[in-house]
Amino acid sequence: MMKRLRIERATGQLLAARPGCPSTPGAALRSSYKCATQVAPVRYSSSSSAVETEPVYEEDGTDHSRFPPLEKLPPNTSTLPSPLPYRALESAKLSALHARLSLSPKIPLQTLARTLVDASADPNPLFNNSSLAFLGATIINYHASEWFMVHYPRLPMDVLFAAMAGLAGPAPLNRIAKSWGIEVAAAPGGEVDPGLLQFSLENPGESIAGFGYTRTVVDKINKNNWKRSVASKVIYDDDFGQLIMPRKTKESEDKAVEEDQGQGVYHEEAANPTPKFSPTSYGSSTTRELSEKAHANFARAVVGAVYTHCGRAAAKSFVKAHVLCRELDLERLFAFKHPTLELAMLCAREEFEPPVARLLSETGRLSRTPVFVVGVYSGNDKLGEGQGATLEQARLKAAMHALKAWYLYSPGEGAKVPSDVLEMETGGGGEQQGQGQGQQGKNKGWEPAYIDIGELISR
Repeated sequence: MMKRLRIERATGQLLAARPGCPSTPGAALRSSYKCATQVAPVRYSSSSSAVETEPVYEEDGTDHSRFPPLEKLPPNTSTLPSPLPYRALESAKLSALHARLSLSPKIPLQTLARTLVDASADPNPLFNNSSLAFLGATIINYHASEWFMVHYPRLPMDVLFAAMAGLAGPAPLNRIAKSWGIEVAAAPGGEVDPGLLQFSLENPGESIAGFGYTRTVVDKINKNNWKRSVASKVIYDDDFGQLIMPRKTKESEDKAVEEDQGQGVYHEEAANPTPKFSPTSYGSSTTRELSEKAHANFARAVVGAVYTHCGRAAAKSFVKAHVLCRELDLERLFAFKHPTLELAMLCAREEFEPPVARLLSETGRLSRTPVFVVGVYSGNDKLGEGQGATLEQARLKAAMHALKAWYLYSPGEGAKVPSDVLEMETGGGGEQQGQGQGQQGKNKGWEPAYIDIGELISR
C-alpha cells in the first residue's frame, strides 16, 4: 500500500523564513494557503445597464457633464481692461511663475500680476507695469553700465552702447522673459487669467522705459541720415545711444503723408486705406515689435518689483543672476575703418615707438591658397598678429588684433564696482575680519576703479 505523500517535505526548502512568518515548513504552507484563500472578491458587472444621466446642455451647446463650467466672474468683468487684483490669489499660473523665479515671499502675487499688464492693455498707471518697468530699467542699465565700465575701462563709447543693448536691451530682455516660461493672452481683458502676459496689438500705449530727450530734428536725422556725435548720443539719446522717436498720432501721420505727397512721394496706404492692425497682419514686423516691447517691459517690471519689496541688494542679485550672467562676445562689436592709422595714432598718444609690420611666416606664395602671417611690433614688443591670403590683409588683421587687445583690457573679475560701496556701508560686503593664516587683519576696503584716458578718435 502506497504511503501518503507529505507535500511539506518537498516544498519546505523552497520557502524562505521571513520576519513575522512561521518558521516551520508546515506552518508556512498552511499560512500561504490561508492567504491564498483570502483574495479580494471579484466584482462582476451586472447584465442590466446602469442608469445614465442625460448630459446637460447650455444655451451655447456646451456639454457641462464633460466640460465643467469656468469660474464665475463679476458681471462687469468683461468691461475691465485688466483682471481685478484679488484674482491673482486664485491663479495657478501666477503661483508657478512666482516659484519658478524663486522670488521672495515678500513679493505678493498682486504685484507680480501687475508686472504682466502692459500699458497697451490697461492705460491706467495704477494697474499697469509702466512705473515698475521704468524703475527696473533704471536698475538694470545702472548695473550693466557700471559692470562694463569697471571690467572694460577702455571700451569706445559706440562699442559700450552696443554692449549695453546686447546685454540689457529690448531683444535680450525679450529672450529672458520668454525663458521664464510666461504665456501670452490672445487679447487683454478683465476675464483673462492674471498669470498671462497682456498687451494690445491695436493700441501701442504710452510707457516710459528710460531716460532721454526727443530731438526736434529727429525726422530729418532719419530722413537725411545725419551723423550724430558721441557727445550728443550721451546727452540726448537713450541708454543705448538710440534716437528717442516721438509718439505717433493720427494727426502726425496724416501731416507726414501730406508733406510727402506735396514732394511727389506716393503712399499706397493713403491711396488704399486699410486698418493698420488687421487680423491678417498678425505675425508681421509690427506685431513682433510690440510683443518684444511687452516682454522686455515685463522683465524690467519684475526687477522693479524685487527692488520695491526686497531692497537694493536683492535687486542687484536678481540682475546678476538673470542679466549680467549672460555671455556677450565683445570682439564682434568692433568695426575699424582705418586700423593701421588708428594704431599709429594710439602709439603716438601713448608715446610708444611707431608700429612696424613684419612678416613672420608664409606658405604657398605661388599657389592658389597662400597664407601669410604678419605681426605688428612697437620696438621689441609684439602688439598683434594676423593672417590672411595677402600681405595687406594680414597686416590689417594684425592691426585690428592689436587695437582689440588694447580696448578689451580688463583688470579681472575681482574688480569692485561702485555699487559695492553701498554694501560696505550696510555691512554686506566689506570690512570683515579675516580668519586663518592666509588673511591678515581686515579685508581691503573700496579701491577706486581704473579710469582710462579715453577712446581714440580718428579723423
